[in-house]
Amino acid sequence: MPRSNVFLFVLIIAVSISCDSNRVFDKYKSVPNSWHKDSITSFKITPPDSINPYNLFVNIRNTNAYKYNNLFLIVEMVFPHGKTITDTLEYRMADPTGKLLGSGYTDVKENKLWYKEQVVFQESGEYTVNIQQAMRENGKVNGVVELEGITDIGFRIESINNN
Repeated sequence: MPRSNVFLFVLIIAVSISCDSNRVFDKYKSVPNSWHKDSITSFKITPPDSINPYNLFVNIRNTNAYKYNNLFLIVEMVFPHGKTITDTLEYRMADPTGKLLGSGYTDVKENKLWYKEQVVFQESGEYTVNIQQAMRENGKVNGVVELEGITDIGFRIESINNN
């Protein structure tokens, strides 16, 4: 590889890493075929400190096979000393015309969904975040057993830029 190409490659890597300087934790787990209603995706997190506030996000990657305008999730945060906070959340996944929201130029769209703002992890130790789908179809009591079109579930923690 010519020397100028090596320099350009290193420069591109450095710029892409520095663009995401707020990232503290960012992991994804793949969903095989469909997301079963009883399947819980868990993330183990050890926060960097117990002083600074952080913003928390649920990240979802979906394809055109996702046929709903919204997404209901049950997100549970288990604290190191056993306390648990459970939230039922609703996110918009498509505009009124049915066009999927999110970023991406291919069939896969990535959605960065707000979970909690300005969270201070006051307890030291390992936290667990559990994410489960809670979709229902209109007029039906039972939930959607196999949710199609979701390819990956992620969780992200960002430091808050105080500039």
